[in-house]
Amino acid sequence: MFRHRIIIWFLLSGAVLGLTSCSERKLHEAQAVVAAADSLRAEGQTYTDSLSLAEAYRTLGNRSRFYPDDYAHACYHYGRLLREKDNPVEAMQVFINATHSRSRDYHILGRIYSNMGSLCHLAGEYDLSYDMYEHSANMFLSSGDTLLYYYLLNDMAVEYAVQGKEEETLSIISTIQHYCLDSDLLIQTYATEAEMYFQKQCYDSAVFYTSKVLQYNPLSTPALLVRAQSYSFLHMGDSAVHYAELLLNNTNEIYDKNNALYILTNDDETKDKQSIRETAAARSDTQKEIENKKARLSKAVQLLEQDIQRKPDITWIIAVIGTLICVAIGICIYIVRKRQQKRLLSQQVESLEYQAQNAADNIMLQVEANCRAFSTSSNFKEGLYWRDYDKMCEVLNQQFFHFVTKLQAFDEMHERDIRLCILVLLNLNHARIAELMYVESSSVGKLKERTAKKLKTSRKNLRQTLLNIIISGDLSETK
Repeated sequence: MFRHRIIIWFLLSGAVLGLTSCSERKLHEAQAVVAAADSLRAEGQTYTDSLSLAEAYRTLGNRSRFYPDDYAHACYHYGRLLREKDNPVEAMQVFINATHSRSRDYHILGRIYSNMGSLCHLAGEYDLSYDMYEHSANMFLSSGDTLLYYYLLNDMAVEYAVQGKEEETLSIISTIQHYCLDSDLLIQTYATEAEMYFQKQCYDSAVFYTSKVLQYNPLSTPALLVRAQSYSFLHMGDSAVHYAELLLNNTNEIYDKNNALYILTNDDETKDKQSIRETAAARSDTQKEIENKKARLSKAVQLLEQDIQRKPDITWIIAVIGTLICVAIGICIYIVRKRQQKRLLSQQVESLEYQAQNAADNIMLQVEANCRAFSTSSNFKEGLYWRDYDKMCEVLNQQFFHFVTKLQAFDEMHERDIRLCILVLLNLNHARIAELMYVESSSVGKLKERTAKKLKTSRKNLRQTLLNIIISGDLSETK
């Protein structure tokens, strides 16, 4: 009986060792596949063995907690391969899995978010693609990949450009052109501007920016497409057909082919009816392919949207609850120790507020008294030195707690604005203000509106704002 137990124990130990050895061998093989794919990517090539990548992805997926960076790399390469095989739904799921890993390899995560953004862009979900590109840009910035960061900024600008958002697009492009010296990227920003102007139906401007791109890269497909479409809308059929044929001969992208065939069908007046029918038939085929592709892309985007809205894992909920409990205990201890100090501080604050209010009331009374004295004086202009601006400013600063100096600190406050503020402070009516400002009485309201805007207030609250300006900064002097 004892001998049988020893034999069973040895058999079980051997099975465990065999399974462990097999598992470790698979892990090393998976890591070797990922390393080979990384090497090819560094040389601008793609790892094409889909079976090996799929196996590596599954193997590292089972060990993702222990090897999160390797798993993220496997997700990137396998997801890219699925994209190239026109399987965006599975590709998106693989990319999503990578974002849930504990990887801190921001460079590879940046590439993954960039691919997710590209899939959303192809599906026409430009707001969502912008968010993904923004995540990608932040990842590249965290990893120190400055150049890739600026490339992603341009991708974000493209999402604005295809929506015709000029201000947002130009703002991002200005940042790139100011800080980035990479010539290839700067050329791409011209293509982005061309797309923006095309969407805004400024076809002449779109043609201008495509010329800049084609000057450096004569076969740039985005520039060829925008140029052909712009010429088509400008009713320059020969030019539109020329660039549509160039585009058709230099792209494998189904969307570009479809657009080029559309232009050739409608703008080429040199073709006979048979050729036009053949071109239209070819476009019909590409249209069907695009519809199928968009259906798949739509499903991929739905996966991403569901993932964004999904509930967090229970492990994270437990961690958050535990953290909150610890924080709550700490807060309770802090409250108990600081309760007396808070009570004392509260009393001090009340005392200071009371003193400050008294000081403000005293200043306000003095200001109002000075206002009445000036406005009711028989020789108003002379007493205020109205014709001598510098002397007037000196007098007003003395009587109204540096009022003019405080006004001059605001942006774009000119002499005319300050004179108006003085008259408003003195509570003069429109007729008197118009007389002193040498304007029509009907214009006083507009002058007040413009000056109030510079002070970031409304015309109705202009005088109260001026009184607040006088009080501000002087309470400390009165204490």
